[in-house]
Amino acid sequence: MTATPPDLALPIVDSALAARLRERLAEVEAALEQHVVSEAPFVTEAAQHLLQAGGKRFRPLLVLLAAETGDPSSPDLVTAACVVELTHLASLYHDDVMDEAELRRGAASANARWDNLVAILTGDWLFGKSSELTADLGADAVRIQAQTFNRLVEGQILETLGPRDGDPLEHYLRVVAGKTGSLIATSALYGARFAGASEEVVEALTAYGEKVGVAFQLSDDILDVMSESDESGKTPGTDLREGVATLPVLLARRSGGPEDDRLKELLAGDLSDDARHAETLALLRAHPAIGEARDYVIRLAREAQDLLGVLPEGPARQALHDFAEVVATRTA
Repeated sequence: MTATPPDLALPIVDSALAARLRERLAEVEAALEQHVVSEAPFVTEAAQHLLQAGGKRFRPLLVLLAAETGDPSSPDLVTAACVVELTHLASLYHDDVMDEAELRRGAASANARWDNLVAILTGDWLFGKSSELTADLGADAVRIQAQTFNRLVEGQILETLGPRDGDPLEHYLRVVAGKTGSLIATSALYGARFAGASEEVVEALTAYGEKVGVAFQLSDDILDVMSESDESGKTPGTDLREGVATLPVLLARRSGGPEDDRLKELLAGDLSDDARHAETLALLRAHPAIGEARDYVIRLAREAQDLLGVLPEGPARQALHDFAEVVATRTA
C-alpha cells in the first residue's frame, strides 16, 4: 500500500518548513513500511498491525524538527527517524502484553488479536530491525541506542517492582523518564547530530527532548482521567481501573484534607467494579490534584522551551517551542 503520513502533529507557522516536514515524513512513512516486511508473511502482518493503526509520529517529527538546526537533507535522518519509531512500536507490543491491554490506537492490540507470545516476539523482531538500522548510522549511534534501550527496559522494570520504601512520586517520575523521556530525548539528539548541529545545540536539544518526553507522558496521565471520549484509542479511566498510580493519583494521595478520605479509600481498593470506578473518576476529576498535575506539566514544557535559547531565532526554533506547548496542553 502507498505510505500516507499522518498530518503534522502541531501547527507550523512557516509554510516552507511545514512543506519540508511533510515531504520528509512521507519518506519516513514509506521507509517504515519497507522495514516491517519480513520473508514470513505472518511476521509482516503482525509487525504492520500497529504501524498501520496510525499514531502521531511524534518521535520521527522531532528528529526532523531537530535536524532543522543543521542540514535537514542528510539521508541519515530518515534512517534515524525510522529507528526511533520502530523502537517505540516495539515497546508498545511489549507494554500491551504487560498491561493486558485490549486496545491500542483504537484497534485491537496484537496480544488481543493473536496472543501474548505473538505480541512479544513481534516486539522483539521490531527491536531487532531497529538495531539493524542503527548499525547503518555508525558506532556512536549504536552506543546511544543501547543506552536508550537500557533506560527503556529499566523504566519498565522499575514500574513492575513499584516504589518499595521510596517516595512513590519520585519513583514514578523516574519510571516515566526511562520509559518515555529517554526515547524522545534520543529523537532530538539524533536529529541535531545527524544534521551536523553544534555540540551545544545537540546537548540542549537532548535535554529539551527529555523534558518534552516526560511532559508527554504526564499529559497522557491527565487525559486518562479527564477525557470524555475514546478518540485517543484509550477508554477514559483505564489506568484507574487497572490500579496504575499515575501523576494525578499520586498527587491526590498526598493531599491531607478530611474531604479526601473517600477518594483515598477508593484509590486504595479494587476499581474493577463499574460503580466504584465511576465514583473514583468523578471525585478525581474534581480534585485539586488535576490542577497540580497540569501545572507540573506546563512547568516542564516551559523548562524545555527555555533550553531553546542556544538556537538562532527562526522557524525551527519557533516550531520546537510550539512542539513543547502542544505536548503540554494536548487534548488527544
